[in-house]
Amino acid sequence: MTLTSSAFVSTDSPARYISRLCKHFAHKIPVSFDEQQGRIEFEFGLALLQASETGLQLSVQAETAEQLERLKGVVASHFERFAWKEALTLDWSE
Repeated sequence: MTLTSSAFVSTDSPARYISRLCKHFAHKIPVSFDEQQGRIEFEFGLALLQASETGLQLSVQAETAEQLERLKGVVASHFERFAWKEALTLDWSE
């Protein structure tokens, strides 16, 4: 069974965050992205990013609750570091 969690953040520049996150992780793990979406394949789960007119939708998937929590932490910490100018944070929902 795959567990999922998602978060939405309002921003005028979702493509910039997709690019930054994907380029950051691409040095170590499989990544694919364009201006509208991103896919980051961690050993312990999958992160999907989707741009919209009002912001960025982030979704994470993992096999266990522990992996899901780890994935949420990794994605959130990196996103929040890149989004410091806008003071954006992720509020995950199951």
